[in-house]
Amino acid sequence: MASASSSSALILTHRTPISLLTPEDSLNFYKPKPLLFSSIKTWSICSIRGRKSCSWIEFPLRNEDKTVSSYLVVSAALAEAELYDEDLEEGERVAVPVTPSKPKTGKAALLLKRDRTRSKRFLEIQKLRENKKEYDLPTAISLLKQMAKTKFVETVEAHFRLNIDPKYNDQQLRATVNLPKGTGQTIKVAVLTQGEKVDEAKSAGADLVGAEDLIEQIKGGFMDFDKLIASPDMMPKVASLGKILGPRGLMPNPKAGTVTTDIPQAIEEFKKGKVEYRADKTGIVHLPFGKADFSEEDLLINLMAAVKSVDTNKPSGARGVYWKSAHICSSMGPSIRLNIREMLDFKLS
Repeated sequence: MASASSSSALILTHRTPISLLTPEDSLNFYKPKPLLFSSIKTWSICSIRGRKSCSWIEFPLRNEDKTVSSYLVVSAALAEAELYDEDLEEGERVAVPVTPSKPKTGKAALLLKRDRTRSKRFLEIQKLRENKKEYDLPTAISLLKQMAKTKFVETVEAHFRLNIDPKYNDQQLRATVNLPKGTGQTIKVAVLTQGEKVDEAKSAGADLVGAEDLIEQIKGGFMDFDKLIASPDMMPKVASLGKILGPRGLMPNPKAGTVTTDIPQAIEEFKKGKVEYRADKTGIVHLPFGKADFSEEDLLINLMAAVKSVDTNKPSGARGVYWKSAHICSSMGPSIRLNIREMLDFKLS
């Protein structure tokens, strides 16, 4: 029977210009009882289910007796139209291919900050510092050592946000700093040189020394070193290693002190704690300045050496306020915000 709860809508049409239903009859159209029509030559019915086209079923009506009107029970016709329409749908159904979305890579694949979960250890040590509070250097160093509670010795890092845009040549920052108390790491130094300087490099403490043979090893995937120093006469041959060493930050460069004629001095500086740093594309400098097991005094000395180096090497194109923010942290701990004014005016006793 046709009812208001039917799963599909229905359209009725006829060939005569007369109206099918009077206003009184229209109120009863959706009632669950048979609907009877009279004085109609032919009429058709169609079921609509959100399709672009539908199939019409036509029913002719004949009055064999002029005095008696022929009546047709609509409910039977509706049921037949419903079954007919379902058969057509099954035949016309087409599977729509689903295009898989591209997997996210790089930073886009990382969870948003609100969706990240922290360990119980991190949440506990995070309570030791006040969020967004600016600390003076001695207090920040003391707090940092309290937060470094992992099973291994963590590296201590400084992160400086500068008011520069490295996409411009006159606002790029790349330099080195000698940390007076060292980095706390054992640095493996490889040297590319030839002739008499091979013996000089070996006597100065280089871990690897070579020329074309070492270049071929690097092309084959050998990367067992932390710094690569080259003499100027080797640079034309080293140029072929740009795609291998460049992304790893190991390509020799005069600004980093890794292309030099005084190879023994360069080896000694990097062994003692010379650190190369550069501003990333967002204008932030990330710089390690020791280990968590250093004394507070040693960490202060190294941090001030790093601050003075970044301040001294200010790019010529930098405008306005150079220092925007400064933070320090251990490699597995929360960051501690520094008071920039006190940091720049701080003097070691």
